[in-house]
Amino acid sequence: MSNTKSNPPKERERPDEREVRAEQDRETARELGAAGSQLSTAPREEALASLPAMGVVGWARWFWRQLTSMRVALILLFLLSLGAIPGSLIPQNSVDELKVQTFQKAHTTVTPIYEKLQFFDVYSSVWFSAIYILLFVSLIGCIVPRTGTFIGQLRSRPPLAPKRLTRLPAYTTWRTEAEPAEVHGAALAMMRKRRYRAHVAGDAVAAEKGYLREAGNLMFHIALIVMLVAFAVGQLFKSEGGKLVVEGDGFSNTITQYDDFKSGSLFDKDSLAPFSFTLDDFIGTYERSGPQIGTPRTYEARVTYSKGAYGKPRKSVIKVNEPLVVDGTKVYLNAHGYAPVVSVKDGKGKEVYKAAVPLLPLDNNVTSSGAIKVMDGYRDKNGRKTQLGFQAFFVPTFAGAGKGTMWSQFPAADMPVLALNGYYGSLGVDSGLPQNVYQLDKSKMKEFKDSDGEQLKKRLLVGDTMELPDGAGSITFTGLQEWASFQISEQPASGWALAGAIGAIAGLAGSLFIQRRRVWIRAVRGADGVTVVEMAGLGRSESAKLPEELADLAVTLNAEAPTAPGSDTDPDHDTDPDSDTSVVAASSAEPSEGAEK
Repeated sequence: MSNTKSNPPKERERPDEREVRAEQDRETARELGAAGSQLSTAPREEALASLPAMGVVGWARWFWRQLTSMRVALILLFLLSLGAIPGSLIPQNSVDELKVQTFQKAHTTVTPIYEKLQFFDVYSSVWFSAIYILLFVSLIGCIVPRTGTFIGQLRSRPPLAPKRLTRLPAYTTWRTEAEPAEVHGAALAMMRKRRYRAHVAGDAVAAEKGYLREAGNLMFHIALIVMLVAFAVGQLFKSEGGKLVVEGDGFSNTITQYDDFKSGSLFDKDSLAPFSFTLDDFIGTYERSGPQIGTPRTYEARVTYSKGAYGKPRKSVIKVNEPLVVDGTKVYLNAHGYAPVVSVKDGKGKEVYKAAVPLLPLDNNVTSSGAIKVMDGYRDKNGRKTQLGFQAFFVPTFAGAGKGTMWSQFPAADMPVLALNGYYGSLGVDSGLPQNVYQLDKSKMKEFKDSDGEQLKKRLLVGDTMELPDGAGSITFTGLQEWASFQISEQPASGWALAGAIGAIAGLAGSLFIQRRRVWIRAVRGADGVTVVEMAGLGRSESAKLPEELADLAVTLNAEAPTAPGSDTDPDHDTDPDSDTSVVAASSAEPSEGAEK
């Protein structure tokens, strides 16, 4: 439609030029009046002279204004992000106390400092809570007044046109033989068709568009509040625990069934969702060749679950990132391993222990280790009660004797081998202190010796037996089962957090890409009887699209009110060769009327 003039580079102004320019700014502001005001719902900055006396009330007002300013809200949001960094890098008591203890033993120098700074409990620390609450208050204090201002703007009409439209950032004019009333009618219909809010005010049509910019801005901040509330509710009422289940065994959602359990400070243990499930089978297949050898291709747990005490059993498959969801509680598949089935007999051939013993994986090929503990029922050759313990090392795919160390070559159970060495005595389980089920306390135990006086140890294939010396009995590797580890978590308000995140992104996109702008179309009869049409546009911020949009509107209106024959075009304007109208951007010589500082 038109060629828009670019603003020439500004030269350094002399003091007298700055005074003239300042006077022009004041004159422009007086002329523009309400036309350029309130293109934003941001609160106005008050002059120092208008501040109250700095007494208690004055300081309170000053503090409140600072706290509810957008600048402080952004600073607090940045501090909240920084505060989450140590919570991500340093082990947290709320997640894994064992990792915290291990970290403290390994870093004795920084541990006292971290404890004073509450780095092991970041998300419940005083300083993190203070930032969180201040951000919450700041956002609410910022949103409430802006919402009232925005609602008032929606209920009001676009302001009257300034007296001199030529001083606006985008401007065009032409002369037409159409009557002013006809131009106003055509302009009003055109602007409303373009989804502008428009009305005839005096000798001009006033129109405004882009309210979704401020709506998006408010939506973004409201969504942040929703996210903060959702995260707070989730942390206070959440529950999370882990459970290792061997094939054929099950789990019931009660506190006593968990291997480990964490919950929020306001969580009620009686509110656990009533359900149970049984691990029917674990299916794992792996890449057999190529650069991705050993990579899982099928990794799923097939379970049978039921809701409540008398719920109907249902089949389901739990995969990685595809949890089982029961009444808002999610059951995730975390890990997988092997559980060799062993049978222990005493010196008289009586079977005193038979179970599938889960072992912990040490690498990606599921090389595993653990402990087998026979606590009750065993008697030695003299009939005295004692306890047995075996250190176990398992590989699902053995490379073969003489082919390196005993580490698995592949995660599938192609050639399972169980290596054992045995001990007898007291396992220490009667002391009342908690023990790691995967480790063997040998402080009160003696190791079995072979005929050469060396430590008794042996590699067993499925079906093999290791005889204990002096008629102490035997242990047999009878079979192999698999286990799966599950994480059972309930996170209230997670849906609200997701909705808040989506709303924040949508609101931010609207506030960044939608421009609030006003357009005025004036049509008055000239001294020679010909109607003079003026169009001008004003945006909240300078934008190259404003002159283009005004040019498009001018072309459309020019078709309804064509240029009068013999009209001369302003030589200072760049004229579109296909039209008799021209659009010009305000030069730097004159300030843009109503432009925000």
